[in-house]
Amino acid sequence: MKAMGIDFGLARIGIALSDETKFLASPYMTYRRKNEQEDLQFFENLVKTQKVDEIVCGLPLNMQGKEEEIAFKTREFMMKLKDIVNIDITYVDERMSSIMAEDILKKTEKDWRKRKEKLDSVSASIILQDYLDMRR
Repeated sequence: MKAMGIDFGLARIGIALSDETKFLASPYMTYRRKNEQEDLQFFENLVKTQKVDEIVCGLPLNMQGKEEEIAFKTREFMMKLKDIVNIDITYVDERMSSIMAEDILKKTEKDWRKRKEKLDSVSASIILQDYLDMRR
């Protein structure tokens, strides 16, 4: 079974998957949101096809560590997903993950448009890898 990392956004959701040993996280894709019903169905199918048994979701906190509107929207979406897929969802502080992802991408991708396309999935892989490392 695998773990899935999610970098939740209102327009896009970055997705990362672990290997089956849950040792290494890799960017998987960036999902462009459509509507809540289609979004939830997409993730339900992804959990099944990729054999995911846990989800790690980055929780967007402000720099003081407090939850604001986007964090509430993140929790609301993830609770609906949990009701459908019935697997554990763990929230982790995602502060700085997008900045770290941008730094990584700057080294490998010169075109800013291509970096932007990959940013959310790379951020999700950082969120997931941090969680996997912390568990060991």
